Amino acid sequence: MKSKDTFRSFLAPEIVQYISLKQALGRRFDGASWILLWLDRFLCSLGEPARDLTAETFKQWCQTMESLNANSKLARIRAVRCFCLYRRRTAPTCFVPDPTQFPQARQGVVPYIFSESEIARLLSHSAALPDSVRSPLRGASTRLAIILLYTAGLRRGELLRLSAQDYDASAQTLLIRASKFHKSRLLPLAEDVAAEVTQFLALRAAVQPPLPGSAPLIWNPYCGGRAYCGIQLRKNLNVLLSLAGIQKPDGRRPRIHDFRFSFAVNVLIRWYHDGADVQAKLPFLSTYMGHVSVLSTYYYLRFVEPLRSLASRRFADSYGGLVAAVAEQKGAQT
Repeated sequence: MKSKDTFRSFLAPEIVQYISLKQALGRRFDGASWILLWLDRFLCSLGEPARDLTAETFKQWCQTMESLNANSKLARIRAVRCFCLYRRRTAPTCFVPDPTQFPQARQGVVPYIFSESEIARLLSHSAALPDSVRSPLRGASTRLAIILLYTAGLRRGELLRLSAQDYDASAQTLLIRASKFHKSRLLPLAEDVAAEVTQFLALRAAVQPPLPGSAPLIWNPYCGGRAYCGIQLRKNLNVLLSLAGIQKPDGRRPRIHDFRFSFAVNVLIRWYHDGADVQAKLPFLSTYMGHVSVLSTYYYLRFVEPLRSLASRRFADSYGGLVAAVAEQKGAQT
Protein backbone atom coordinates (compact mmCIF):
# COMPACT_ATOMS: atom_id res chain seq x y z
CA MET A 1 0.00 0.00 0.00
CA LYS A 2 1.16 3.53 -0.67
CA SER A 3 0.13 4.69 2.77
CA LYS A 4 -0.93 2.71 5.80
CA ASP A 5 -3.15 5.64 6.79
CA THR A 6 -5.59 4.62 4.03
CA PHE A 7 -7.28 2.23 6.48
CA ARG A 8 -9.91 4.05 8.53
CA SER A 9 -12.30 1.51 10.05
CA PHE A 10 -12.18 0.12 13.58
CA LEU A 11 -10.06 -2.72 12.16
CA ALA A 12 -7.41 -0.35 10.77
CA PRO A 13 -4.75 -0.87 13.50
CA GLU A 14 -4.98 -4.65 13.27
CA ILE A 15 -4.99 -4.63 9.47
CA VAL A 16 -1.87 -2.47 9.41
CA GLN A 17 -0.12 -4.79 11.87
CA TYR A 18 -1.14 -7.83 9.83
CA ILE A 19 0.15 -6.38 6.56
CA SER A 20 3.40 -5.27 8.21
CA LEU A 21 3.94 -8.79 9.55
CA LYS A 22 3.43 -10.39 6.14
CA GLN A 23 5.74 -7.90 4.44
CA ALA A 24 8.38 -8.43 7.13
CA LEU A 25 8.26 -12.13 6.24
CA GLY A 26 9.26 -11.25 2.67
CA ARG A 27 5.89 -11.02 0.94
CA ARG A 28 4.75 -8.04 -1.12
CA PHE A 29 1.18 -8.81 -0.06
CA ASP A 30 -0.27 -6.27 -2.50
CA GLY A 31 -3.28 -8.33 -3.54
CA ALA A 32 -4.41 -9.19 -0.02
CA SER A 33 -3.79 -5.60 1.08
CA TRP A 34 -6.21 -4.28 -1.54
CA ILE A 35 -8.82 -6.85 -0.48
CA LEU A 36 -8.50 -5.75 3.13
CA LEU A 37 -8.73 -2.12 2.02
CA TRP A 38 -11.94 -2.99 0.18
CA LEU A 39 -13.30 -4.58 3.39
CA ASP A 40 -12.18 -1.53 5.38
CA ARG A 41 -14.01 0.82 2.99
CA PHE A 42 -17.14 -1.31 3.21
CA LEU A 43 -17.13 -1.21 7.01
CA CYS A 44 -16.73 2.57 6.90
CA SER A 45 -19.70 2.84 4.55
CA LEU A 46 -22.16 1.13 6.89
CA GLY A 47 -24.99 3.30 8.15
CA GLU A 48 -23.84 3.26 11.74
CA PRO A 49 -20.23 2.68 12.76
CA ALA A 50 -19.62 -1.04 13.05
CA ARG A 51 -17.95 -2.07 16.25
CA ASP A 52 -16.79 -5.45 15.07
CA LEU A 53 -16.72 -7.74 12.07
CA THR A 54 -19.66 -10.11 12.56
CA ALA A 55 -21.25 -12.88 10.56
CA GLU A 56 -23.91 -10.41 9.41
CA THR A 57 -21.49 -7.69 8.24
CA PHE A 58 -19.32 -10.33 6.59
CA LYS A 59 -22.37 -11.67 4.73
CA GLN A 60 -23.23 -8.15 3.57
CA TRP A 61 -19.68 -7.65 2.32
CA CYS A 62 -19.83 -10.95 0.41
CA GLN A 63 -23.02 -9.76 -1.29
CA THR A 64 -21.04 -6.91 -2.88
CA MET A 65 -19.13 -9.54 -4.90
CA GLU A 66 -22.07 -11.11 -6.69
CA SER A 67 -20.73 -9.97 -10.07
CA LEU A 68 -17.40 -11.78 -9.59
CA ASN A 69 -16.75 -15.34 -10.69
CA ALA A 70 -16.54 -18.06 -8.06
CA ASN A 71 -12.73 -18.25 -7.99
CA SER A 72 -12.25 -14.48 -7.58
CA LYS A 73 -14.88 -14.34 -4.86
CA LEU A 74 -13.31 -17.32 -3.07
CA ALA A 75 -9.85 -15.71 -3.15
CA ARG A 76 -11.17 -12.55 -1.50
CA ILE A 77 -13.08 -14.46 1.17
CA ARG A 78 -10.03 -16.56 1.99
CA ALA A 79 -7.87 -13.45 2.33
CA VAL A 80 -10.29 -12.04 4.90
CA ARG A 81 -10.45 -15.36 6.74
CA CYS A 82 -6.66 -15.42 7.06
CA PHE A 83 -6.81 -11.96 8.59
CA CYS A 84 -9.54 -13.11 11.00
CA LEU A 85 -7.40 -16.06 12.07
CA TYR A 86 -4.59 -13.58 12.77
CA ARG A 87 -6.99 -11.51 14.91
CA ARG A 88 -8.02 -14.57 16.91
CA ARG A 89 -4.50 -14.79 18.37
CA THR A 90 -5.25 -11.71 20.49
CA ALA A 91 -9.07 -11.71 20.35
CA PRO A 92 -10.20 -15.31 20.92
CA THR A 93 -13.90 -14.49 20.51
CA CYS A 94 -13.61 -12.59 17.23
CA PHE A 95 -15.55 -13.74 14.17
CA VAL A 96 -13.87 -16.15 11.75
CA PRO A 97 -15.70 -17.16 8.54
CA ASP A 98 -16.73 -20.80 8.25
CA PRO A 99 -14.85 -22.32 5.26
CA THR A 100 -17.60 -24.92 4.75
CA GLN A 101 -19.89 -22.07 3.64
CA PHE A 102 -17.48 -20.71 1.02
CA PRO A 103 -18.40 -20.93 -2.69
CA GLN A 104 -17.05 -23.91 -4.59
CA ALA A 105 -13.99 -23.15 -6.71
CA ARG A 106 -14.24 -23.77 -10.42
CA GLN A 107 -11.65 -25.94 -12.11
CA GLY A 108 -8.57 -23.88 -12.90
CA VAL A 109 -7.09 -23.41 -16.33
CA VAL A 110 -5.42 -26.59 -17.57
CA PRO A 111 -1.87 -25.67 -18.63
CA TYR A 112 -0.60 -26.52 -22.07
CA ILE A 113 2.70 -28.40 -22.13
CA PHE A 114 4.78 -27.46 -25.16
CA SER A 115 6.88 -30.15 -26.78
CA GLU A 116 10.36 -29.48 -28.13
CA SER A 117 9.07 -29.83 -31.68
CA GLU A 118 6.38 -27.21 -31.05
CA ILE A 119 8.95 -24.79 -29.66
CA ALA A 120 11.07 -25.38 -32.74
CA ARG A 121 8.07 -24.55 -34.94
CA LEU A 122 7.42 -21.33 -33.03
CA LEU A 123 11.05 -20.24 -33.40
CA SER A 124 11.05 -21.07 -37.10
CA HIS A 125 8.16 -18.63 -37.62
CA SER A 126 9.65 -15.79 -35.54
CA ALA A 127 11.23 -14.20 -38.62
CA ALA A 128 7.71 -13.79 -40.03
CA LEU A 129 6.94 -11.08 -37.47
CA PRO A 130 7.41 -7.82 -39.42
CA ASP A 131 9.77 -5.24 -37.91
CA SER A 132 8.81 -1.57 -37.88
CA VAL A 133 10.17 1.79 -36.79
CA ARG A 134 8.39 1.39 -33.46
CA SER A 135 9.61 -2.20 -33.07
CA PRO A 136 12.75 -2.84 -35.14
CA LEU A 137 13.51 -6.10 -33.30
CA ARG A 138 10.02 -7.53 -33.05
CA GLY A 139 10.87 -10.97 -34.42
CA ALA A 140 14.23 -11.25 -32.64
CA SER A 141 12.77 -10.06 -29.32
CA THR A 142 9.91 -12.55 -29.48
CA ARG A 143 12.32 -15.35 -30.40
CA LEU A 144 14.53 -14.60 -27.39
CA ALA A 145 11.48 -14.32 -25.12
CA ILE A 146 10.30 -17.80 -26.15
CA ILE A 147 13.77 -19.28 -25.64
CA LEU A 148 14.17 -17.82 -22.13
CA LEU A 149 10.63 -18.64 -21.06
CA TYR A 150 10.97 -22.24 -22.21
CA THR A 151 14.57 -23.03 -21.22
CA ALA A 152 14.81 -21.04 -17.97
CA GLY A 153 11.22 -21.26 -16.74
CA LEU A 154 10.99 -17.52 -16.13
CA ARG A 155 7.87 -15.76 -15.00
CA ARG A 156 6.60 -13.19 -17.49
CA GLY A 157 7.43 -10.30 -15.15
CA GLU A 158 10.94 -11.64 -14.57
CA LEU A 159 11.55 -11.78 -18.30
CA LEU A 160 10.32 -8.24 -18.97
CA ARG A 161 12.28 -6.78 -16.04
CA LEU A 162 15.60 -8.21 -17.24
CA SER A 163 18.26 -5.68 -18.19
CA ALA A 164 21.32 -6.22 -20.36
CA GLN A 165 23.60 -6.10 -17.32
CA ASP A 166 21.75 -9.04 -15.78
CA TYR A 167 23.39 -11.28 -18.38
CA ASP A 168 27.00 -12.31 -17.73
CA ALA A 169 28.44 -13.48 -21.04
CA SER A 170 31.65 -14.87 -19.54
CA ALA A 171 29.84 -16.98 -16.92
CA GLN A 172 26.79 -17.59 -19.13
CA THR A 173 24.42 -16.73 -16.30
CA LEU A 174 21.27 -14.68 -15.92
CA LEU A 175 20.55 -12.70 -12.74
CA ILE A 176 16.91 -12.53 -11.66
CA ARG A 177 16.63 -9.61 -9.27
CA ALA A 178 14.22 -9.43 -6.30
CA SER A 179 11.39 -11.38 -7.87
CA LYS A 180 8.50 -13.03 -6.03
CA PHE A 181 8.96 -13.06 -2.24
CA HIS A 182 11.88 -10.63 -2.81
CA LYS A 183 14.07 -13.57 -3.88
CA SER A 184 16.97 -13.10 -6.29
CA ARG A 185 18.67 -15.99 -8.04
CA LEU A 186 21.48 -16.62 -10.51
CA LEU A 187 20.56 -18.96 -13.36
CA PRO A 188 23.21 -20.83 -15.38
CA LEU A 189 22.19 -21.02 -19.03
CA ALA A 190 22.82 -23.74 -21.56
CA GLU A 191 25.55 -22.90 -24.05
CA ASP A 192 23.19 -22.55 -27.00
CA VAL A 193 20.81 -20.35 -24.95
CA ALA A 194 23.68 -18.10 -23.91
CA ALA A 195 24.67 -17.84 -27.57
CA GLU A 196 21.15 -16.68 -28.42
CA VAL A 197 21.33 -13.92 -25.77
CA THR A 198 24.76 -12.79 -27.01
CA GLN A 199 23.55 -12.74 -30.60
CA PHE A 200 20.47 -10.71 -29.66
CA LEU A 201 22.55 -8.14 -27.76
CA ALA A 202 24.82 -7.74 -30.79
CA LEU A 203 21.79 -7.26 -33.03
CA ARG A 204 20.31 -4.74 -30.61
CA ALA A 205 23.58 -2.79 -30.48
CA ALA A 206 23.59 -2.57 -34.28
CA VAL A 207 20.07 -1.14 -34.30
CA GLN A 208 20.45 1.34 -31.43
CA PRO A 209 24.02 2.04 -30.27
CA PRO A 210 24.85 2.66 -27.54
CA LEU A 211 22.49 1.57 -24.76
CA PRO A 212 23.31 1.59 -21.03
CA GLY A 213 23.58 -1.69 -19.17
CA SER A 214 20.45 -0.81 -17.26
CA ALA A 215 18.39 -0.76 -20.47
CA PRO A 216 15.80 -3.56 -20.72
CA LEU A 217 17.01 -6.76 -22.32
CA ILE A 218 13.79 -7.20 -24.32
CA TRP A 219 14.06 -3.63 -25.51
CA ASN A 220 11.74 -1.47 -27.56
CA PRO A 221 12.70 2.06 -28.73
CA TYR A 222 9.09 3.23 -28.55
CA CYS A 223 8.42 5.77 -25.76
CA GLY A 224 12.07 6.30 -24.91
CA GLY A 225 13.28 2.70 -24.90
CA ARG A 226 11.10 0.75 -22.51
CA ALA A 227 10.83 -2.98 -22.00
CA TYR A 228 8.23 -4.86 -23.97
CA CYS A 229 4.87 -4.84 -22.22
CA GLY A 230 3.05 -8.08 -21.49
CA ILE A 231 0.20 -7.20 -23.87
CA GLN A 232 2.50 -6.74 -26.87
CA LEU A 233 4.43 -9.89 -26.07
CA ARG A 234 1.15 -11.77 -25.91
CA LYS A 235 0.10 -10.37 -29.31
CA ASN A 236 3.39 -11.44 -30.87
CA LEU A 237 3.10 -14.94 -29.44
CA ASN A 238 -0.48 -15.26 -30.68
CA VAL A 239 0.72 -14.59 -34.21
CA LEU A 240 3.37 -17.30 -33.95
CA LEU A 241 0.95 -19.77 -32.34
CA SER A 242 -1.43 -19.27 -35.25
CA LEU A 243 1.35 -19.69 -37.82
CA ALA A 244 2.58 -22.85 -36.06
CA GLY A 245 -0.95 -24.26 -35.73
CA ILE A 246 -0.65 -24.71 -31.95
CA GLN A 247 -3.80 -24.57 -29.84
CA LYS A 248 -5.32 -26.26 -26.80
CA PRO A 249 -7.94 -29.01 -27.14
CA ASP A 250 -10.69 -26.44 -26.47
CA GLY A 251 -9.47 -24.29 -29.35
CA ARG A 252 -7.90 -21.59 -27.19
CA ARG A 253 -4.29 -20.48 -27.49
CA PRO A 254 -1.77 -21.44 -24.79
CA ARG A 255 -0.82 -18.77 -22.25
CA ILE A 256 2.59 -17.22 -21.66
CA HIS A 257 2.59 -18.88 -18.24
CA ASP A 258 2.33 -22.29 -19.92
CA PHE A 259 5.99 -22.00 -20.93
CA ARG A 260 6.87 -22.16 -17.22
CA PHE A 261 4.79 -25.32 -16.78
CA SER A 262 6.47 -26.78 -19.86
CA PHE A 263 9.92 -26.01 -18.48
CA ALA A 264 9.23 -27.85 -15.22
CA VAL A 265 7.71 -30.91 -16.89
CA ASN A 266 10.44 -31.18 -19.51
CA VAL A 267 13.15 -30.98 -16.85
CA LEU A 268 11.63 -34.06 -15.21
CA ILE A 269 11.44 -35.85 -18.57
CA ARG A 270 15.15 -35.21 -19.17
CA TRP A 271 16.02 -36.46 -15.69
CA TYR A 272 14.07 -39.67 -16.25
CA HIS A 273 15.80 -40.19 -19.60
CA ASP A 274 19.21 -39.64 -17.93
CA GLY A 275 18.40 -42.09 -15.13
CA ALA A 276 18.71 -39.39 -12.44
CA ASP A 277 17.24 -39.58 -8.94
CA VAL A 278 14.29 -37.28 -9.61
CA GLN A 279 13.18 -36.89 -6.00
CA ALA A 280 16.68 -35.90 -4.90
CA LYS A 281 16.92 -33.33 -7.69
CA LEU A 282 13.58 -31.61 -7.08
CA PRO A 283 15.07 -29.07 -4.62
CA PHE A 284 17.42 -27.91 -7.41
CA LEU A 285 14.45 -27.37 -9.72
CA SER A 286 12.62 -25.51 -6.96
CA THR A 287 15.59 -23.18 -6.43
CA TYR A 288 16.03 -22.60 -10.16
CA MET A 289 12.37 -21.62 -10.52
CA GLY A 290 12.54 -19.24 -7.56
CA HIS A 291 10.17 -21.12 -5.27
CA VAL A 292 10.24 -20.93 -1.49
CA SER A 293 9.77 -24.70 -1.20
CA VAL A 294 9.34 -27.86 -3.24
CA LEU A 295 5.61 -27.73 -2.48
CA SER A 296 5.31 -24.73 -4.79
CA THR A 297 7.15 -26.63 -7.52
CA TYR A 298 4.74 -29.57 -7.36
CA TYR A 299 2.02 -27.29 -8.73
CA TYR A 300 3.90 -27.18 -12.05
CA LEU A 301 4.59 -30.89 -12.33
CA ARG A 302 1.71 -32.16 -14.43
CA PHE A 303 1.50 -35.91 -15.00
CA VAL A 304 1.35 -35.97 -18.79
CA GLU A 305 2.79 -38.13 -21.53
CA PRO A 306 5.64 -39.01 -21.90
CA LEU A 307 6.31 -38.29 -18.22
CA ARG A 308 3.63 -40.79 -17.25
CA SER A 309 5.24 -43.56 -19.29
CA LEU A 310 8.74 -42.83 -18.03
CA ALA A 311 7.66 -42.81 -14.37
CA SER A 312 5.65 -46.02 -14.81
CA ARG A 313 8.57 -47.74 -16.55
CA ARG A 314 10.97 -46.78 -13.75
CA PHE A 315 8.52 -48.08 -11.14
CA ALA A 316 8.16 -51.33 -13.06
CA ASP A 317 11.93 -51.73 -13.36
CA SER A 318 12.40 -51.14 -9.63
CA TYR A 319 9.41 -52.91 -8.10
CA GLY A 320 7.79 -54.89 -10.89
CA GLY A 321 9.38 -58.13 -9.75
CA LEU A 322 8.18 -57.62 -6.19
CA VAL A 323 4.63 -56.94 -7.30
CA ALA A 324 4.64 -60.01 -9.55
CA ALA A 325 5.99 -62.17 -6.72
CA VAL A 326 3.29 -61.01 -4.31
CA ALA A 327 0.59 -61.59 -6.93
CA GLU A 328 1.95 -65.08 -7.62
CA GLN A 329 2.02 -65.87 -3.91
CA LYS A 330 -1.59 -64.79 -3.45
CA GLY A 331 -2.59 -66.83 -6.48
CA ALA A 332 -0.96 -69.91 -5.01
CA GLN A 333 -2.78 -69.45 -1.70
CA THR A 334 -6.15 -69.37 -3.41
